[in-house]
Amino acid sequence: MKRFAPAKINLSLEVLGKRPDGFHDLQSLFCPISLVDELHFERADRFGFSCSDPSIPTDETNLVAKAANSFGNSVLPNVRVHLEKRIPHSAGLGGGSSDAATTLLALNELALEPKSFAELCETAALLGSDVPFFLHRSAAWCEGRGERVTPVKLESPFAVLLFKPPFGVPTPWAYKNLAGSRELPGISYSPQQTVAGALVNHLERPVFEKYVLLALVKKWLLGQPETLGALMSGSGSTMFALARTQSDAEALRERILEEFGADNWTWVGSTMSSDGW
Repeated sequence: MKRFAPAKINLSLEVLGKRPDGFHDLQSLFCPISLVDELHFERADRFGFSCSDPSIPTDETNLVAKAANSFGNSVLPNVRVHLEKRIPHSAGLGGGSSDAATTLLALNELALEPKSFAELCETAALLGSDVPFFLHRSAAWCEGRGERVTPVKLESPFAVLLFKPPFGVPTPWAYKNLAGSRELPGISYSPQQTVAGALVNHLERPVFEKYVLLALVKKWLLGQPETLGALMSGSGSTMFALARTQSDAEALRERILEEFGADNWTWVGSTMSSDGW
């Protein structure tokens, strides 16, 4: 059985304050995109997990293994899982969370006694703040620490360019350093009014202050005629630009690699609607 786990971009991410449990309350518009990991599931004598990317751990620390463990109530199911990894990690694209959610959905299909969707959502929330979103297979507003999900229908599809330098940004670090961070002069942090809504990300402030390259990439993208809007996704380090057409996004990709170097990772695709899965 083959299933796809899409990446996401945050069309908006507003941090509303710190909670007593140490997490932050947020309000964020998540949008799935056509960049996907591919997961293969088959019944086996015992649980097994492998991954095409040797840098990804395949032990119990991986979110796929954690999802399988949680689904079986601490008893690993007799399923072999192989992950073809395409979504870069530590990128703000939710790849690990999407893999975990896709694992929960696939195991539920294989289970003799499937769980209700509400039960799956409860399990997903324990695995990570972004995991519940990916169960809904739709763009959605996510609130609380991310576990309160309200699906929405967006004007779709939009062409998307992703740009990621050869480094990641730890999500806990970004939230920890938000309060004392400052805006860089000459960089726009204001909401951008676009066909996809108002693009804004409060985590750009601490991340840009440390990783100035990302601020320069955003400024460059906003200066290009093909760009409808540009923003950092999640806590980074991926920057994205919305464009009218795939050819516009491809033109952006060619020029951004010339401007910032071919050692950076780029991807061109589109946003996804709920009927595109």
